[in-house]
Amino acid sequence: MPSPGRVESVTGDAEALGSHPGAVVRAIRTKKGWTLSELSNRTGVAVSTLSKVETGKMSLNYEKLLRISNGLDVDITRLFSANTGAAPVPAGAATGRRSITPASEGPTIRTATYDYVYPAADLLNKTLNPMFLDVKVRSIEEFGELMRHPGEEYALVLEGQCEFYCDLYAPVVLNKGDSIYFDGAMGHGYVAIGDGPCRVFCVCSAKDAELKSVLKPIENGAKI
Repeated sequence: MPSPGRVESVTGDAEALGSHPGAVVRAIRTKKGWTLSELSNRTGVAVSTLSKVETGKMSLNYEKLLRISNGLDVDITRLFSANTGAAPVPAGAATGRRSITPASEGPTIRTATYDYVYPAADLLNKTLNPMFLDVKVRSIEEFGELMRHPGEEYALVLEGQCEFYCDLYAPVVLNKGDSIYFDGAMGHGYVAIGDGPCRVFCVCSAKDAELKSVLKPIENGAKI
């Protein structure tokens, strides 16, 4: 999950009251006039857990923070907004931002089609969103409705083979080392070929909030 201690750049937020996401959650919830019970019903997160998160006694993984931001109807980046008086960064100015993600690390979101692993998750308001996709589906029928999101996407096959489907072109087979660049608003999907693993590295120009809106994480329905 994005760790507040590792965030190297944040944006100001008038409702941010502290450096941990729980303080922002409490501020937004209070402004909306919701009780902890109401927020629990909207997010599927237990009241006791929400209370500990708001008081900084518990941290949550990336997927659960997405659930809370969805329930509050705010961008996830607002949960990490700690500096209310920060001046805007001039256009073109160097921010000095950088993020190193060790191999095989990063928050994971599991869906029916892919397992997503997000490097550089500690940087907020990125103009590019990198991700690794472990493709799980083996047929377009299993994939279901094609995905769409704002911005553009670049994908490079790191392991195995996949078939790339979209709603404007015929399917194409991509082998290890092949890459594709396309309009993210065009319906699209990756389908693994063969029995072996298939891993794709993608970079999207869409914002985190725009990408999360099209994800359908696998959940067991239980509150945490």
